[in-house]
Amino acid sequence: MNTSEFHIDIPTELIAQTPLADRAASRLLVLNCKGGRPRSPAKIEHKNFSDIIDYLNPGDCLVMNDSRVIPARLIGEKVGRDDLGALIHNSKIEFLLLKRLAADIWEVILKPGKRAKVGSRFVFGAGDAAGGNKTVLSAEILSIAEDGKRIVKFEFEGIWEELLDRLGEMPLPPYIKQKLTDKERYQTVYSKAPGSAAAPTAGLHFTNEILDKIREKGVNTAFLTLHVGLGTFRPVSVQDVTKHIMHSEQFELSKETAEIINKTRANGGRIIAVGTTSVRVLESCADDGGTVTAQSGETDIFIYPPYKFRAVDGMITNFHLSESTLLMLVSAFAGSSKNIFAAYNEAIAERYRFFSFGDAMLIV
Repeated sequence: MNTSEFHIDIPTELIAQTPLADRAASRLLVLNCKGGRPRSPAKIEHKNFSDIIDYLNPGDCLVMNDSRVIPARLIGEKVGRDDLGALIHNSKIEFLLLKRLAADIWEVILKPGKRAKVGSRFVFGAGDAAGGNKTVLSAEILSIAEDGKRIVKFEFEGIWEELLDRLGEMPLPPYIKQKLTDKERYQTVYSKAPGSAAAPTAGLHFTNEILDKIREKGVNTAFLTLHVGLGTFRPVSVQDVTKHIMHSEQFELSKETAEIINKTRANGGRIIAVGTTSVRVLESCADDGGTVTAQSGETDIFIYPPYKFRAVDGMITNFHLSESTLLMLVSAFAGSSKNIFAAYNEAIAERYRFFSFGDAMLIV
């Protein structure tokens, strides 16, 4: 299977740059293709996201990723010494936090990274409003991974989360050029477990009011955690899809969530996953009969056509980047890339908004 089979041209003007004032005001494209069992042609409907309630039945289970995005983008300065041995700050550099390995040690991406050798030191927040003229955060490069990522040790005083919230910025995808004024708009309303470098964007459309109405209808809700890494947005760079090395991400599926899901399935209800992140966790934790077990760890599951889904009957998702692993996953769930491309082409014709802050799709 060739990566080019998943290429689609998205007009630049349709890439959403800002979130809508009302989360639930997004549009919803409903793709009815029997949850991965090919149907020709797939039926397409155009709705508003608030209509999602009409497509959920009493006894179904809506599964959501409660990971919370951290302000993982830090701008620092390299520390050096002048001819007299005095410390000087120069060479601004961007740190993008990817994975916490210990209390003060992180895996990061640096831009630019060529000057960041082992032993190099950097400072952040020198003279910021809360820290005065004192350097409140510093970092040292401990090692360099084969893929260019750095392992970094941070030194700081106080509470890490509060410091990061003050100094860090939201790591928006590169296709979003406008500055985000409200950090909470890149969080789901149910986010609670800090750790993601990017939002599980399918959940951005939900409001507490919609979730209340869903529960009132008799639909179960359950939460899992997958901390989204930046690899999730990167296009596949190899021609042969099967040779792509999938990035791994940390996840947790609790005993409580597993019980809710398994009980739902035993009672004849459907499992509706919110986002590809939820799908990846569920499929990682399911046996051939669709029963899930409580687990935590890392998953590098790579789903592309053809794939037999074991734990998921429906999926709420956004519109994804061309040639990305996300587009391949939804193509597998829709039964074929043909069904997905039909939906994407119609969404383009109908001027839907694309990507992280864009509109939504329901595949059932």
